[in-house]
Amino acid sequence: MGASTDDAKVNRQEQLQPQEGDHREHSGPRKVKSVISKAESAVKFSLQAQKLSLEQPQQTNETPTSPSESHLQHPSAVATQAHFVTPHDPVIITADGNRLPGVPLEEAHRLNSLRDELEGQPETIEIKEAADGKTIANTSGENDQSHVIELPKNQKGHKLQEEENGNDGTLQSTRPPSHTNPLFPPLPLYGPPSFLRDLQCAFFRFSSFFLSLAFLGVIVLGSLFTSIPLLCKKIFYTLTFRDLDKERPFYAEEIRRERVRKEKAQAWKKMHSSSTKESKADFPPDEYPPTEGGPDPIKCDVGYYARRVGLDVEACQVQTEDGFIIDLWHVYDPSEYTPLTPAERAHRGPDVFQSSSRTRLRDPARRPKFPVLLMHGLLQSAGAYCCNDDASLAFWLCKSGYDVWLGNNRCGFTPRHVLLRYADPRMWCWNIRQMGVFDLPALASRVLSETGFAKLGLVCHSQGTTQAFVALAKEQRPELGRRLTVFCALAPAVYAGPLIGKMYFKFMRVISPALFRLMFGIHAFIPFMMRMHAVLDPRLYGWLGYKVFSFLFDWTDERWDRGLRDRMFQFAPVYVSAESMRWWLGRECFAQHKCILATKEVVREEDRMDEDKIIPEYEHLDVIWAMDAPDQVFKEVREVLWKTCEFRDICRVPTGCEEL
Repeated sequence: MGASTDDAKVNRQEQLQPQEGDHREHSGPRKVKSVISKAESAVKFSLQAQKLSLEQPQQTNETPTSPSESHLQHPSAVATQAHFVTPHDPVIITADGNRLPGVPLEEAHRLNSLRDELEGQPETIEIKEAADGKTIANTSGENDQSHVIELPKNQKGHKLQEEENGNDGTLQSTRPPSHTNPLFPPLPLYGPPSFLRDLQCAFFRFSSFFLSLAFLGVIVLGSLFTSIPLLCKKIFYTLTFRDLDKERPFYAEEIRRERVRKEKAQAWKKMHSSSTKESKADFPPDEYPPTEGGPDPIKCDVGYYARRVGLDVEACQVQTEDGFIIDLWHVYDPSEYTPLTPAERAHRGPDVFQSSSRTRLRDPARRPKFPVLLMHGLLQSAGAYCCNDDASLAFWLCKSGYDVWLGNNRCGFTPRHVLLRYADPRMWCWNIRQMGVFDLPALASRVLSETGFAKLGLVCHSQGTTQAFVALAKEQRPELGRRLTVFCALAPAVYAGPLIGKMYFKFMRVISPALFRLMFGIHAFIPFMMRMHAVLDPRLYGWLGYKVFSFLFDWTDERWDRGLRDRMFQFAPVYVSAESMRWWLGRECFAQHKCILATKEVVREEDRMDEDKIIPEYEHLDVIWAMDAPDQVFKEVREVLWKTCEFRDICRVPTGCEEL
């Protein structure tokens, strides 16, 4: 006995067989009703899954032209469940185990609820599209388009949450909202590609190209205009036979460092133009011998600048729990460390804090260095820690005796995702919350995996401190806090300062979210800047970068080594999402609340800060770029990292910490 309607046909693994007597008359209708109910559940689940999938499932007879296209028309890219990394942060898991970025909470819970209704169904449910475009459940051999969604056996949509949180993972049992939740309005939902969505993307790309370019033009012109008084002052000093630079606080040290750089460049040239052993005496044996040298060509390459000071860098790829591929750079001493192979540097899947590796010291008898993870600021990359020669924080800590790892947030210089492409708006639907909840734990997990330690030290600057505060907030990523010995926040971006009242920032705060997206799009934030990075002369790009950032944020290079300033701005800006900038500057978010730590009363109640230090004369970037930063900042960071280290009995003692 079977059941069929005009809209749906379902074949069950257990066929309904005729029974004798009255039992047949009473059981048949109930079973028919059950079949129809399950068919309706299958249809609802299919529709919800398609709404959250990579693409609209459809059959194709075309042969893929590249490996990246092979999954686009494949049912393995269909959404099967929502995994809640935190009660507020779901990610979509596809049939092949890949990840898609998060969706609104109600959409994620609906997918899991419909999946739960299908528990006990046959493992394979076939969903068909009828001629009128309606989706029906069917297993017949008709000639309609069909898609097969495979559900893992005996696995509810919330099983992953049950394993992590020890509860049923349902909406009713989730914990109270996070204190930071009011700061994070829901992000828009962009479904699979369709004609209307592609039209929407094209419209926003067109409008944002011209409007954001006009905004950037105003900023550039403003930065040049405000430079006129300084230019006039410099001309006046020159005409009166005076040197304006002598008023800089570290003028003598700048001259000395410039002379040392020239001497090293000459020594490098001499060493490589002569085969005599005498030329190698220019680099004393107790220093780190450089493997790069000569005049600085101004490169966007941290490995190059590491080799100029006798170190090196290896680049690892890390997959976040929502599928982004981000960069993790490891600074090491080539005389004592064996680099990873290309296969070992590749990303290893989305799970965090799962496994540990082993040390790769060439001399196993030597004690390992304690691992430290550095996170960068807004619109920057981790290269900001590597552009000041030996006075760079990354190189300074490495030579002091720490195992230094540099984390980069999503997209960076090369936007990558396991499934999404650059043009997909879901690639850019994220803000500081996703950077804290997903990027930071993924990077910390990989560092611990590579080093074999149970904990690491975390040092963040500016935006990096914000994402750390987000990740460490209540009900967010408690497992991350258990993996840290200390969190050092340099120039923390916690409260909105007076800059938020500037005209151009106030304009961005006044406009509505819809108008913000009209101006800056739903993809990358002013990607024209990154295109100019690739075509402009690096010195011109560095000069313009300084002028623009100085105009926007009131920074000056007064305490920096001006001879390295162009190099400093080779590592900024990077690709960030328009949604991320809207969080910082737009209505409803940080600019409106002016604090990421809830109320000041809560901050006082939960204050766990061990110590703080304020340097009155310092500006935002001086904590990592000032010429006296090693004395004012780096030494204290080094000491705090060692004082809080729980593995001092097995780790190498950093230089300068012998008496601590």
